[in-house]
Amino acid sequence: MKYLHAMVRVRDLDESLRFWCDGLGLRETRRKDVPQGKFTLVYLGAPDNPESEVELTYNWGSEEDYGSARNFGHLAFAVDDIYAICAHLESMGVTINRPPRDGHMAFVRSPDLISVELLQKGEALAPAEPWASMPNAGSW
Repeated sequence: MKYLHAMVRVRDLDESLRFWCDGLGLRETRRKDVPQGKFTLVYLGAPDNPESEVELTYNWGSEEDYGSARNFGHLAFAVDDIYAICAHLESMGVTINRPPRDGHMAFVRSPDLISVELLQKGEALAPAEPWASMPNAGSW
């Protein structure tokens, strides 16, 4: 058996690609437009693990409410520098829902409310401000 991908539905494909690609650094590996079904599939892979993908499904013109996405759980990514990625996401306007106070773990949410866990590769970084004293924001 081989793990292939996790699928998440997105409301705004451009906004979602900005989060997943510009924010987290995933790369588009392939795309499929299906006019007869009125949807687009975009597959994203991490630079050092492109074969395990996140599939973004965009249903053209859909007004469906996908809810808060808490029933999904979360996606997790190992990152080289948890403080740098959180600072980068914050500069893009992304709320750091669970700051990396411990230098090891943080949670953010995509524009479609998908929880994303960020884990520091290797050992945790030493606690540092502003993260060490930052409170949680919202839910993840």
